[in-house]
Amino acid sequence: MKKLSLLVLTVVLLGLVATVGAAPAWKPTKTIELVAPANPGGGWDMVCRVIQKALTEEKLVDKPVIITNKPGGGGSVGWTYLKGKKGQGEYLAATSSLLILNNLLGTSDLTYKDFTPIACMQAEWEAIVVREDSPWKTVNDLMEAIKANPGSVPIAVGPSLGNDDHLVFLQLARTYGVNPAKVKFIVYPGAGGEEVPALLGGHVKAMVIGLAEVLEQHRAKKLRVIGVSSPERLELLPDVATIKEQGIDIVFPHWRGIIGPPGLTPEQVAYWDEVFTKMVQTKTWKEQLENLLWDDYYQNSSDHAKFLEEQTKVFDELLTAVGLKK
Repeated sequence: MKKLSLLVLTVVLLGLVATVGAAPAWKPTKTIELVAPANPGGGWDMVCRVIQKALTEEKLVDKPVIITNKPGGGGSVGWTYLKGKKGQGEYLAATSSLLILNNLLGTSDLTYKDFTPIACMQAEWEAIVVREDSPWKTVNDLMEAIKANPGSVPIAVGPSLGNDDHLVFLQLARTYGVNPAKVKFIVYPGAGGEEVPALLGGHVKAMVIGLAEVLEQHRAKKLRVIGVSSPERLELLPDVATIKEQGIDIVFPHWRGIIGPPGLTPEQVAYWDEVFTKMVQTKTWKEQLENLLWDDYYQNSSDHAKFLEEQTKVFDELLTAVGLKK
C-alpha cells in the first residue's frame, strides 16, 4: 500500500514539474501594432484597417490594435522600422509584391528573408482591357496582333515599369511565345487616372490594370475587359473569361499580405496562424472583402513563405528577360 501511495505521489510530482517546466503558448503581452508602410488611404493602409476592424470586432485578440503609417521608399521606410523589432510578435506590417520587386529593381536591400512571413490576406485581379470598338474580342486576338507587329500595339501601364500591371503582361507575352522585350509599353505615371483616358482617346491600343479601376467603364460599355488574371471566372464579372480559360496558363494575383519582424519563434508564428485562420472566416472580414471588391487569397505562414519564394523566382526571370533587373 505504501509503495502504491509513493508511486502515485511520484507521478503527481512529476506531473507538477512537467507543468511548471512547460513553456506556455505565446500570446501578445502589449498593444499590437500594424504598420502600414504608406500614407492613409492606400492598399496597405486599407488592409491594416480591415484587419484591425476584424480582430477587434470579432474579439480575436486580447490587446488593443493600433495602426502606424510610415510612408516612404515604396514601403521600405515602414519595413525597415519593422525589421528593428526583432523577436517582437506584437509588431506586424502590410506587404505586397513590392517587397520583392524593390529589391530586384535595385531600389532596396530588403527582401522577404529579412522578415517572418505571416500570411497572405487578399488579392485583386489584373484586367486586360481594350476599347469597346476594338476588333480584339479575346486575349488571344490581342496577342496575335502583337506577335505580328509588336510596335503597332502600344500597351498602357502605370505608374512605372516593374510593377504588377507590367509584370503580368510580361508573363503573358512570354507564355504566349512573344518576346517580352519587344512589347511596346507606354508608361503613365498617373496610373489609372491617365491610362483610362489614353485608351478611350485611342493613344494606346490596350491596357493592363487592376480590375476595380475599369469595372464601371466595362459595365458602361466604354471599355471591354477581354481577360482577367484570376484562376476562375469572377462573380462580379461573369461574362469575362479568365486568361487561363482562354488557353494561356497564367494566374496572377495582385496580393497583399502580412509580415512580422525577424526572429519570431515558432510559438509566435503559430499564434498568428491561429488568429488569422479564424479571422478570414468571420462575417466582418468577408463583408469588408465584398465591399472593397477584394478576393479571399489567404495563405498561412508556411504557404506564404513558399509563395514568396516562388514569386521571387518568377519576377527575377521576367525582369531579367527585359533588362530591368539591377
